[in-house]
Amino acid sequence: MRNLTELSLKNKNIVWYFIIVVFVAGIFSYFNLGRREDPSFTIRQMIVTVRWPGATAQQMQDNVTDKLAKKLQDTPGLDYLKSYSRDSLSVIYVTLKQEVPADKVHLTWLKVRNLAEDARPQLPDGVIGPVFNDQFDDVYGSVYAITGKDYSYEELRQKAEAVRRVLLGVPGVGKAELLGVQPQKIYVEAKADKLSELGISPQAIQKAISAQNEMAPAGMIATKSNDVYIHMTGKFNDLAQIRATPINVGGKIFRLGDIATVKQGYADPRQPQMYFDGQPAIGIAVSMVDGGNILSLGKSLDKTIGVLRHNLPLGIEIHQVSNQPQVVRNSISEFVSTLEEAVVIVLAVSFFSLGWRTGLVVAGCIPLVIAGVFNVMDIFGITLNKVSLGALIIALGLLVDDAIIAVEMMSVKLEEGLGRFDAACYAYKATAAPMLTGTLITCSGFIPVAFSKGMAAEFCRDLFPVIATALIISWIVSVMVAPLYGYKLIKVKVKSDASGKINPYQSRFYRLFKRLLIACLHHKKIVLLVTGGVFALSLFLLHFVPKEFFPPSMRPEIIVEMSLPQGSSMQATKEQAERFAAYLDTQKKDIKNYSYYIGEGAPRFVLTLNPVLPEPNYAQFVIVAKDVKARKRLISEINNKMQRDFPAVQSNIKLIQTGPPADYPVMLRIEGYDISKVQAIAGKVAALMRQDKNLYNINFDWNSRVSAIKLEIDPDKLSVLGISRSDLAKTLYAQINGIKAAQYYKGDNNTDITFRLNGSSRTDIEKLKDMPIYLGKSGYVPLDQLAKITYEGSNGLIWWRNFKPAITVRADIHSGTANDATQIIYDKTLALRQSLPYGYSIDIDGSLHDSMQSMQFLMKPIPVMFIVIMTLLMFQLKKISLMVLTLLTAPLGIIGVSFGMLISSTPIGFVADLGILALTGMIIRNSIILIDQIKKHMAAGETAWNAIVDSAIMRFRPIMLTAMAAILGMVPLMPSPFWGPMAVAISSGLLVATVLTLLVLPTMYAAWFKVKEEK
Repeated sequence: MRNLTELSLKNKNIVWYFIIVVFVAGIFSYFNLGRREDPSFTIRQMIVTVRWPGATAQQMQDNVTDKLAKKLQDTPGLDYLKSYSRDSLSVIYVTLKQEVPADKVHLTWLKVRNLAEDARPQLPDGVIGPVFNDQFDDVYGSVYAITGKDYSYEELRQKAEAVRRVLLGVPGVGKAELLGVQPQKIYVEAKADKLSELGISPQAIQKAISAQNEMAPAGMIATKSNDVYIHMTGKFNDLAQIRATPINVGGKIFRLGDIATVKQGYADPRQPQMYFDGQPAIGIAVSMVDGGNILSLGKSLDKTIGVLRHNLPLGIEIHQVSNQPQVVRNSISEFVSTLEEAVVIVLAVSFFSLGWRTGLVVAGCIPLVIAGVFNVMDIFGITLNKVSLGALIIALGLLVDDAIIAVEMMSVKLEEGLGRFDAACYAYKATAAPMLTGTLITCSGFIPVAFSKGMAAEFCRDLFPVIATALIISWIVSVMVAPLYGYKLIKVKVKSDASGKINPYQSRFYRLFKRLLIACLHHKKIVLLVTGGVFALSLFLLHFVPKEFFPPSMRPEIIVEMSLPQGSSMQATKEQAERFAAYLDTQKKDIKNYSYYIGEGAPRFVLTLNPVLPEPNYAQFVIVAKDVKARKRLISEINNKMQRDFPAVQSNIKLIQTGPPADYPVMLRIEGYDISKVQAIAGKVAALMRQDKNLYNINFDWNSRVSAIKLEIDPDKLSVLGISRSDLAKTLYAQINGIKAAQYYKGDNNTDITFRLNGSSRTDIEKLKDMPIYLGKSGYVPLDQLAKITYEGSNGLIWWRNFKPAITVRADIHSGTANDATQIIYDKTLALRQSLPYGYSIDIDGSLHDSMQSMQFLMKPIPVMFIVIMTLLMFQLKKISLMVLTLLTAPLGIIGVSFGMLISSTPIGFVADLGILALTGMIIRNSIILIDQIKKHMAAGETAWNAIVDSAIMRFRPIMLTAMAAILGMVPLMPSPFWGPMAVAISSGLLVATVLTLLVLPTMYAAWFKVKEEK
């Protein structure tokens, strides 16, 4: 390999040119990089929704969900089908395996559509759908609320629609959707006794309204010069015209207003609603185009909203509900500050240990390497986000290693009396190859995250390209740029001992280290046995380290979910939500603002939050605390408030996660073939959970029954009276819920005209038996003459997973981590699991399931990682024995990891596991440098004993310096909830492993090759 240092020193002007080009381009790349809160990852889930008005939950399951699911199980790459059925509705979650490549997911959704279309002929008549949602991962990072105390919902909608259209024109905006819109309706309500008295059928009213307002072409006359269209008057222009609609009954003409009340209002029951700080609101959710810069978008939105605020009518306000650009701005500012701290720490290590001149050389390499990384990130479209910024900070502690090794060797040779040019060239000959091998091995430690499957690995995937790029560029800089800096800056004195012999290793510290090393070499068995014992102890202690998949973020939002019993109306949900909102109004000292959604959840305003589909018994609050301390106080107070004052509400308080989310900390899923048996087993699991004092708020995702009215029909009687079962059902539906008769067009709003009975006739259960049923010429008869009315309970909601009923038992925890708490309770179900009949199971769900699955994916590329590392070692060391010896040092980092995590009470999760794997490469890198130096000394004619001792002394400073730079560079990351566990794992593991590398590795080498001191 050509001496690149020599090439650089002989072509200084060219090298200086490229230094300037890379640095300037890096500045431009930095400002051009996209900004995001989280790296993008693909949600491999699609939702298929089907409606069948009038069907019970069981009928939906048997006749719709099951038939559709049987077709959808042929979906390529399917992991599982999860579905729930309730009255008139079926929802199927199609979840793909994590191994499915991201670029294949949308093609798979097309196949799901085709499969569902194939199943359509098998579905019952009257089924509406399927409807597909394959954009489940859209993130609406900026959410606004339009409020106005004296304005109606329709007036707010009109203003919100105008704002939405303006926002769609802002550069970088992908979508803008309205939230909480209440559709207007015109209700034609008749009294039941009035219809019966006059003998007017609901169908006649519906037909008359539809005929009067039907949109139909009247023709077009083509003249020689132009086409002239014929337009007819008579369409409804206002409510008065609707009231004047003629109804022909038996030759008599009635006006609609004479027999029914015509009024305009909002959909009843209400559609999902949004509130901001207790006020009714229409929301506007804005998403960014793929690859956009969230900071630039935020500035553009702020400017646009500022202009719009001045043009709104008095009393209407625009509020910022979610401000992801500000979160990203704060996050990047915090990470840049952390990066600056890391730079200062690394420079302090360099200046303190190498002197200010040599430290300047290292300092000059850092911005150049970072600029090069920004260039590569810009070329490959890697955005600045939580993961890539953290990767930069991790890389910072590693990228100075090669520069430190190169300039340290150059300094040593200058101390030995070599000239500047020769010292620089010698440093390349002595260190370039092992440094390159070590760099590639360190990069190899991140192979698992680069090539493993799964959502967690995809979330952290930017680690590999950023760190690998930084390390490879740092090697190039260390052999071509650092010598150029050093040639100008480094000035050292030649060091010689008392006899005049040149010796840079004559200080007291080196003499003490030499005595300690020789003592270890003389007591090889004791050293190796103690090391082995401590390693075994550390493996044992790992079992006591807390386990956590991903920690909660430091975002100020608190998510409070409220679920009323299944079957509860949206009005009942609204009443409970308003009670809780009134309580939040008393906590303004800790709350910046809050919004809540009745009948559905908030839009996905951050990628790690799963949106909740519409349910009338569900409400969700998004509370923005003033700071993290206020957030902690609020959680405690809200929890107490819920348990004390909302006993009928199933509540769930959670934070936004830093990684893939879970609904509850503890989740166990029970599956089987019989619903009643599954419910019984779930009850036993819940009883075991209640015995655990660390668990509270134990609940089921479904296990309740709802009230229902059963009509027992006599088919013979219906046949005699000339009415079919279907006609009876349609008549009841029209009179109770209402049936669309026509549409009223005004502006951009199409309003349904709906016929139904008036309130007292359709909402009083006691009057149901007297509801008149039209029989044509026979007139009306009460419902109880056609059917026997009874009351029953039924499963209002049924969850299935892969064709089996499935109930998830869930719980919150007082302390500890979700993974530990789930594992503890799962272990307690062992006896119950062993007693289950065939086909029934109790499985781990939630974060522990995701964690275990992610670890399985992470383990798969590890053999490839070790093959790459072993191959690199063989090329560098050229002996199997030396390769094996070097690999044996890799596990030594576990000693430091185990003690470090326990002492700091830091949980081990997915990110920490990545750090432990990366630690392997760092340790092996240091071992290579030492063993390569031993080879060089032996090749120069030294005895094996002296080669071991001299190599350890010679490599002590560069190994310790590079290790301390990496260790101390992690310190700014330790407070981070996301990166802290990795920082602790790497720093503690590398600290212990480095010390052992300098003492235990020489001892292992001497023991392996039976090296003894010559007498």
